[in-house]
Order: sequence, then structure tokens, then C-alpha cells
Amino acid sequence: MKTIQHTSALLLFATLLFFLNTTASSQINPYMQLPEYESFESIPYPFEVHKVQLNESVELAYVDEGKGKETIIFIHGLGSYLPAWKKNIEDLKHDYRCIAIDLPGYGKSSKLPHSGQMTYYAAVVNDFVEALDLEQVYLAGHSMGGQISMVTALTYPEIVKGLILAAPAGFEEFSSGQKQWFRDVMTLNAVMKTPVEAIKTNLYYNFYNMPKDAEFMITDRISMRTAVDFEAYCYAVVQSVNGMVDEPLLNHLQEIKQPVLIIFGEKDNLIPNRFLNPGFTRKIAEAGHEKIPNSQLVMLPKTGHFLQFENPKGFNQAVKDFIK
Repeated sequence: MKTIQHTSALLLFATLLFFLNTTASSQINPYMQLPEYESFESIPYPFEVHKVQLNESVELAYVDEGKGKETIIFIHGLGSYLPAWKKNIEDLKHDYRCIAIDLPGYGKSSKLPHSGQMTYYAAVVNDFVEALDLEQVYLAGHSMGGQISMVTALTYPEIVKGLILAAPAGFEEFSSGQKQWFRDVMTLNAVMKTPVEAIKTNLYYNFYNMPKDAEFMITDRISMRTAVDFEAYCYAVVQSVNGMVDEPLLNHLQEIKQPVLIIFGEKDNLIPNRFLNPGFTRKIAEAGHEKIPNSQLVMLPKTGHFLQFENPKGFNQAVKDFIK
């Protein structure tokens, strides 16, 4: 009888210990129980997804919400995807036709290898506009998407009515050594094997005060590591970094003739690059603004790099004022 009681006590203790350890582990790492995506098609999107075949190698995924006289095409940044624009589309679709795309290699778009050059992405945007018979559009680009938008405006000026640049890449100048640093750091192996803590840190650095509803960006990035197309996505990220440094834009900003809205968060941790060009965001923003002839600059207080998600009210109002 004592043996049975002793055994029962041990089982109870073991059960309690297991429960406590599991609870503690979940508190330390709340990402242990996340789903494992089979492919990027498993990622939940906030709007109905459409697809269009642009050529033999590119099928582009996009969302198309709202109606209006003007059309805005939203282009995400490095490593991101079209859900990054959901707070903006939800509001702006009441006044404009809002289309957000996944660039080739990202999100639910096709993932065949490509150059990652900014001119390559600009050609994709041009083909997309033609495929949907959109004629002239506003391009809204975040970070790398801003650089792509500017290259598109320079290469295909006839399709671009205006630019909305959200913390755009392309305003900084990098030496040949600094460009090589980017290539050395952003390797396929490094991107694929980014640990969870680094994923969290990288996302937090995008915000001045990361909102709770941005958590999906972390969980999606963790869950997509098991996807069959994850390596292809990582390759696209690496190629995109090379494309950004291979095709500098700084000396061509004065050639942009369309109306341009430049929006930066005053607390941007990523522009200028905190490792290579430490300094103030406003200085970089004003330098770009001065070079682009028909531009206006809006600085959003207490806002970081991912300004359209962190401060959608300020961003959306700036866009409405600009288009009006």
C-alpha cells in the first residue's frame, strides 16, 4: 500500500514538474507552439489574393481593394510581404483603388531565381501595370520598395503619376567597401539560419515602439522556415540586397520629375545605417528631399522605420493630402 502511495506521489510530482517546466518554457519562448507552414501559400493574408502571370518565370500575387479615380500600388520592403500594408489599405480603399503586390521571390508570388536588381523589379512593376491595364498609377514603396518605386519612375515614367516613398532606401551613399560589407553579411546561409532571437530583434529595430498587432510579422517569419519555398525566398532576399547596392540611386534623384511624397519616422533605427553611416534620419531625409525637384517631406514623430504600420493614421493622412 505504501509502495502504491509512494509511486502515486512520484507521478503527481513528475506531472507537476512537467507542467511547471512547460509553462516556464512557454513564457521564455512563446514561439514554441507556432504552426509550421508547408509553403508560403499557407501564410494567412488579410485580403483576397489574386494572381497574374506576367511571363514564363513570374506569377505575381496581389490584393486589389477599393475603388476610386486614383490607383495606388503598394510595394513592400526587403524580406517583407504585402500584408505589411494592411492598415493602410483598410483606410485608403475608401478613397482609392489600393493594390499591394508580393515581389517575385516573396510572399505568394513565384520564386524562380532572378537577379534581384532594382531595374528587374521595376520591369516587373511595369509589366504588372500593363497586365492589369492600369495606365498611370501612384507607387507607394517602403524601404527597398521605395528604391524600386523611384527606379520605376525613372525607367518607365509614362506609368507613374506620383511617388509615395515610405522611409525609402536609396538616399544614402555607400563606399565600395561598405557595399561589400552588405554582400558579406547577407549570405544565403545567414538568412536561412537566422535564429529566433535575431528574428525578433530585427523586427523590433523596425519600430520606435512596436505595436502588439505587428507580432504576426515575427510569427510568420518563424513559421515559414519549414516551407518548401523558404530557401528560394531567402535567395531572393540575398539577391535583393545585392541589387540595392549594385544600382545606387543617389546621383539620379534630381532626374525624377513626378510629384513625390517622402515620409520618414523621426525615430528610424535603420536609415541611416547605424553601423556604416551613424547619424540622424532627418539629415538623410532632407538631403533626398533637396535632390528631388517636385517633392515634399513629412516627418512623423515617435515613429520608426516601419512607419506605415506603426503610425498608419499619420501615414494615411499624408497620402490623402498629397493625392488631393
